[in-house]
Amino acid sequence: MPNEASGINAAVLPSGPFAGPDEFAQLIRTALDAAAREGWREWTWSDPDFVDWPLGERVVADAMQQWSSAGRRLTLLAERYDVFERHHARFVHWRRMWGHIVDARVCRGAGLPTVPSAIWTPTWALRRLDVERCRGHAGTDAMSRRALREQLDECLRSSREGFPITTLGL
Repeated sequence: MPNEASGINAAVLPSGPFAGPDEFAQLIRTALDAAAREGWREWTWSDPDFVDWPLGERVVADAMQQWSSAGRRLTLLAERYDVFERHHARFVHWRRMWGHIVDARVCRGAGLPTVPSAIWTPTWALRRLDVERCRGHAGTDAMSRRALREQLDECLRSSREGFPITTLGL
């Protein structure tokens, strides 16, 4: 049953450990499909650079388009967004149309917290604990979600705006 405040039915989302880039990418696609189908109101995506997320795929762009509507909110948090134009062109196009529901933040610099590789929602989360080997855990555990939210909040407090919708050239 969906959580009324979040619109998220965590029971249909995978729970447990994952390993490898294919499984990680499939978990992201599954979360995107659930978000579109169930109309999630808010979520946070976090990664140092999002280079190995499947954000350039047509199925991802279609799910994002289906998810998009007034009252929705996606927070992006990264150390840099330079790979988006090269690897995630469909997502960049979607972001240009729906920039008003996306808050893109950069957390990078000496002494600033490390940006985790994760998806956070009010009732479900996915987190890569070993980015290099693409291993992590997904699930509904409240303590894990709370710990991730605290780490994300620390990064967000130290962040600044990033990933502009358009880039002005000289």
